[in-house]
Amino acid sequence: MEFVVGTDASSNYGLRREILSPMETLAQSVSTMAPTTTPAATIPLVCALAGNGTWLAYVLATIAILLVALCISRFAKHSASPGSLYNYASMVLPQWLQATVAWSLLLAYVATGSSVIGGFYHYANLLLRDATGHVFSAVLLAAFVTGISIWIAYRDVKISARLMLWIEAASVTVIVALVVLLLLRQGRHWDLEQIHLHGMSGSGLRLGLVLALFSFVGFESATTLGAEARNPLKSIPRAVVMSSLLGGAFFTVCAYAQVLGFHMVGQNLGDSQAPMHVLARIGGVPIFGLLIDIGALISLFAGTLACITAAARLLLLMAHNGLAHARLRTTHAQNRTPSAAVIITGIAALLPVAVLAARGDSGLDVYGWMGSLATYGFIVAYALVCVALPRYLRNHGVYRAGAQILPWLAALVMVLALVGNLYPVPEGPYGKLPYIYLAYLITGLAWFAVRRRMMNSPAVAEG
Repeated sequence: MEFVVGTDASSNYGLRREILSPMETLAQSVSTMAPTTTPAATIPLVCALAGNGTWLAYVLATIAILLVALCISRFAKHSASPGSLYNYASMVLPQWLQATVAWSLLLAYVATGSSVIGGFYHYANLLLRDATGHVFSAVLLAAFVTGISIWIAYRDVKISARLMLWIEAASVTVIVALVVLLLLRQGRHWDLEQIHLHGMSGSGLRLGLVLALFSFVGFESATTLGAEARNPLKSIPRAVVMSSLLGGAFFTVCAYAQVLGFHMVGQNLGDSQAPMHVLARIGGVPIFGLLIDIGALISLFAGTLACITAAARLLLLMAHNGLAHARLRTTHAQNRTPSAAVIITGIAALLPVAVLAARGDSGLDVYGWMGSLATYGFIVAYALVCVALPRYLRNHGVYRAGAQILPWLAALVMVLALVGNLYPVPEGPYGKLPYIYLAYLITGLAWFAVRRRMMNSPAVAEG
């Protein structure tokens, strides 16, 4: 059987056609990145590794992601479907690599959903403890945010997109206001320790860069809205490139300002357990610490919703092309959403979090573990799609001399990022994640091989 993907922008797979504005399309990518969580949770982790080179790690990560974004945008200018990068890979790559992209990306979206669910119950309990003196069941909090996200994604993608847009806008605004206050307190003088990269090591920068890349994962998820975005061949490429640029600028400025703020009081950002509260006090607005924690909580909810939205649409197309059960190709008769796929991907995101939370693992541990697992899927999918671009351009008669330089450079950067995740071998649970990813991928490819053999069997052919 040939797994052919519909690449015509008019194919809607039972979804509502062209109902999302360009801003709502952009909101999908931005919300999957969950930008509010980076200053609150990820930048301190990067600082613990890269120190005064934290801002440089984000500059380099922005360049790397922008290379990938430019490659993806070339695909998105010619094709739109709910299948995201899987659709692009299916136009060019061999079938087993098509399946690799599909299963890797599905894991990436679902595991990112698990990661932000873990972050949600961490921040929810921080706020609840401060407000009531008590903490709630982490399993119940995880089930709560997942259930609400499934319900919204099940009902209406337009409601989902609008909600995500306003949630992220409000959260980022508070952080930007705090950053401005910190920079104004410093005045016109640069933080020379950061500018001169004082105390930064090469290995620390490399490991910090890998972690900084996690802040961007999911920036391409607007490509899953190919059937529902208005004028998708223009709005989706713009959303992909804009999300990488806006995210990179926001993360880099936040990284510089946060390290600067801790320098003002002689502390180390990488050692802080409540960095945004410290920065809010330095900026003279302690209430901002609470507001940012609330913003992080809401951003994590938006990220959960965005991941389920993206994963469900990818699973829908996988079902249409034989990589998943045929029942997952159905859409709700009234809501016109991939209802079955929404429920399955939501449950898949919740299950590992529920197990880990029941064991007593902290939300930040779950955030880190599941986020790192997701990174493997994203990096592999990004690299393979970039490799596929030159042949895609040839097939469409738009190949130009030197057009292979950007895709191969982007793929090389992703390979280096993957190596950075694997060597030196991470300690503890992080060292097991590559094996979990490989076991998952082997299972997915085995399912693909079985399905193809069944469809190519004489009995099926005669039928």
